[in-house]
Amino acid sequence: MYTVTREIMFCYGHRLLNYPGKCRHLHGHNGRAEVEIHAEKLDALSMVMDFEEIKCIVESWINDHIDHKMILCKDDPIIPSLKALNESIFVIEENPTAEIIAKMIFEYARSQNLPVSSVRLWENERSCASYRE
Repeated sequence: MYTVTREIMFCYGHRLLNYPGKCRHLHGHNGRAEVEIHAEKLDALSMVMDFEEIKCIVESWINDHIDHKMILCKDDPIIPSLKALNESIFVIEENPTAEIIAKMIFEYARSQNLPVSSVRLWENERSCASYRE
């Protein structure tokens, strides 16, 4: 099995509902997603996939949907206030943990027919979460 990994940098904010620690407050991260693509055989150019193609598909979606956005659970009571202020938010069904954001990126890549094997999301230099099927 061959794999390639494209790293995608982006900034996002979030908070975790019903969490007892500091992450219950609005805060931000300089995130780094590692999108791993796999293939049994290489293509005619001896590649799994061109890094530029991964960038065009996944990084474009990240930039358009979650970069510099506040990612919030649909139940977050601050959503109406942020909407009233025309703040950029991205609302999801679950608590926006690193695990859920990694899964969200994975599912988007898969929906675009990319043979993604895993997505790893680094919230900071020491902490990451990953999702694979």
